[in-house]
Amino acid sequence: MLQYINDLPPHVVGIRATGEVTKDDMEKVLIPRIDELVARQGEINYLLVPQTDVGNFTLSAWWDDLKLGLKNFTKWNKIAVVTDQKGVEWFSDVFRFFVPGKSKGFALNELDEAVAWISAKE
Repeated sequence: MLQYINDLPPHVVGIRATGEVTKDDMEKVLIPRIDELVARQGEINYLLVPQTDVGNFTLSAWWDDLKLGLKNFTKWNKIAVVTDQKGVEWFSDVFRFFVPGKSKGFALNELDEAVAWISAKE
């Protein structure tokens, strides 16, 4: 399930993932919020807190995620991933070499630091 993270600045989309994440979650929660952000400001600042194993994302959810990433390839400004899953955090740090924006992984106990980083305008 995907849920919005509230109390973030209007230039940031924050999403928490728990349990199973499906295509329906992508289409009803993430994609509309990202589309609205791009329409409003032309760039994406994205905070993701996956509190579920990446294996709990259905194949169709991964497919929608890939399409969303490619559709907005030049719009990604900053991506922060907050998790204690070392593989996901490492992937987030490596991802910065493949997208035009900045990407950074944070541990769960660094959530406040991640929010400050993703919220800071440069």
